Amino acid sequence: MYPLDDLDRRLLSALRVNGREPVASLARDLGVTRSTINSRLKRLTDSGTVVGFGVRIREDRDPNSIRAITLIEVEGRAITKVIHALRGFPEVKALHSTNGGWDLVAELRTDTLADFDRLLGQVRSIEGVLNSETSLLLSSVSSEDLPGTRGLSRN
Repeated sequence: MYPLDDLDRRLLSALRVNGREPVASLARDLGVTRSTINSRLKRLTDSGTVVGFGVRIREDRDPNSIRAITLIEVEGRAITKVIHALRGFPEVKALHSTNGGWDLVAELRTDTLADFDRLLGQVRSIEGVLNSETSLLLSSVSSEDLPGTRGLSRN
């Protein structure tokens, strides 16, 4: 894998805002040619830096889904087994390793509280999981809603 430069980071930032942004628009916004954007996108996908393009759904369009962040403490050397087990749950939307008191952070989404309760029980019963703490996500605040961020460029 090659190190990311400033253009790569700006391109990734733009794609996080809109993964379907046309190449011509990206090139114009980033001040480079379309062929440069195409070659960067190819290199980022071929290297595994970009693993896919997805859809983000506004929470108010799916108001009944249950979303949560779960902090997970893992026993010693069981981290690989726990990660493998968590990746098997389609309700685990993202998984992050971290430092400090918790070893993993899982982003969870289910359709109902009953499904969420079942999932949480399954996560807690994974061999190697010592402890967990879960916070339900009630609403999301975009960067546009934060004080002092109105009108900031995405570059």
